[in-house]
Amino acid sequence: MKELQNVPTIRELLDAAPVKFNDRTFIRFLRDGAMQERSFGKVRADSLAFCRRLRSLLPERTHVAIISKSSYEYITCLTGIIIGGFVAVPIPPDAPAQEAAEIINDADVTVILYGPEFAPKLETVRALCPAVREAVNLGDHADFEKIYEEYNDASPYAALSDVKVDPAECSLLIYTSGTTGDKKGVMLSGKALVSNMMFKPYNDIVNRADVILSVLPLYHIFCFVTDYLGPLKNGNVLCLNGDIRDLFKNLLIFKPNQMRVVPMLAQALLGRIRALQAREPSLTPKEAAARVTGGNLDMMLSGGAYLDPALCRAFDAMGIFLRQGYGMSESGCKITVPDQDTALDCVGRVMNICEARIRDGEIQVETPCRMIGYYKRPEETAAMFTEDGWLKTGDIGYLTEDRQLFVTGRVKNLIILSNGENVSPEGIEKKYQASPLVSEVLVYAEDDMIVAAVYPDREYADREGIADVSAALQALTDRINLNAPTSRTVARLIVRDEPLEKTATGKILRKTNQ
Repeated sequence: MKELQNVPTIRELLDAAPVKFNDRTFIRFLRDGAMQERSFGKVRADSLAFCRRLRSLLPERTHVAIISKSSYEYITCLTGIIIGGFVAVPIPPDAPAQEAAEIINDADVTVILYGPEFAPKLETVRALCPAVREAVNLGDHADFEKIYEEYNDASPYAALSDVKVDPAECSLLIYTSGTTGDKKGVMLSGKALVSNMMFKPYNDIVNRADVILSVLPLYHIFCFVTDYLGPLKNGNVLCLNGDIRDLFKNLLIFKPNQMRVVPMLAQALLGRIRALQAREPSLTPKEAAARVTGGNLDMMLSGGAYLDPALCRAFDAMGIFLRQGYGMSESGCKITVPDQDTALDCVGRVMNICEARIRDGEIQVETPCRMIGYYKRPEETAAMFTEDGWLKTGDIGYLTEDRQLFVTGRVKNLIILSNGENVSPEGIEKKYQASPLVSEVLVYAEDDMIVAAVYPDREYADREGIADVSAALQALTDRINLNAPTSRTVARLIVRDEPLEKTATGKILRKTNQ
């Protein structure tokens, strides 16, 4: 496996940042309607204080679940867990009690840190998880202020944070949602997490010291690495959005330069900008975008799902660079990063710290950021690697000489028809997604036929005066089928009244019947 030299630990990043960045503002967030700011030094001090508090309660290494929306306390707790030598287990706060309990038990969690939104489920979860010894509510800000003060650098507990953490040991146990709903705990070391931010960018656009609005949840590996560890290393100002329903309001408050998004968020933002243009036709695209985004936004990096090139072109016209990257939890987050010279339909350029290859159509990578393995699943871990140690991504695609990566489908999603034809459903889905009438689509096989289940964008249909949505979607299907081989024609169209079922991170679940 490719190894990087001189990779700092998370503790070393935390210690260096106040000096390196003159202890300027690191984190901004809203609390009780007022803007709050925390400097790099304050984040370091509060994270160390929580580390000491945790080590005073738990002298032995253990697994600590954190179940909350993104918040300042989430950051200090997650950091404190890792630098204290414990293993952090992030869990989505909207996970049903049964699902959360299954993860907690599988991960051998003994302590739960939870947000107020998870509080109604706590009693049920604790009844299902006998190994849990303690639960702490992250929403009690006053209690945390007491912890930050009582366990400060000058307190009798100060030495508790002087713990030697092996950077090669598991620091983060993050459960993949998968597109089939099968959850496995990905073990990531502190060194792997930091290594993922040690790449040399192909230009300055990714690593600029900008104001970043963190929109995606911190329990997602993409957000934790790029929205937290990246700014800690590079000196960005990190603004916490909080509730996704507050996004458009917070854009105007924080006025960010950058955001990490998923395609659905980019589409929603484009819809808001176009709606403003429709109300005020005199506005140029750039003017309308500035009014909606706060005036500074000029870069969005997307991940997690297919990004329609039409979206990229629409934002280009507004002076906003939108491109997609590629990665997975098992690779420690990113495998590629985009730049101004990558094709709109590629998923970025393979980072200089990684290598990629194509074997039997599958994308395989060698990266120093790769997982230790799946927790307590040695056979499934072994199945993820080739005999010579390359990580199998499970994605089908191709690689250009200048390291641009293109993803065309998933190995496990291939539709194998009775005539022996292999059909990639993603290729058909992309054709549907090119239409603004389509909000979500899933292509699958049923009775040896290709079926497309489509959830339409009815707001778009209303704006465009499309009265018969089903007929319009059937016409779209006919156009898609027109030049397609017989084996790739959609035999049945299902127009859905409800969105498709998704994982906690917004990926559409692939099942045989939708």
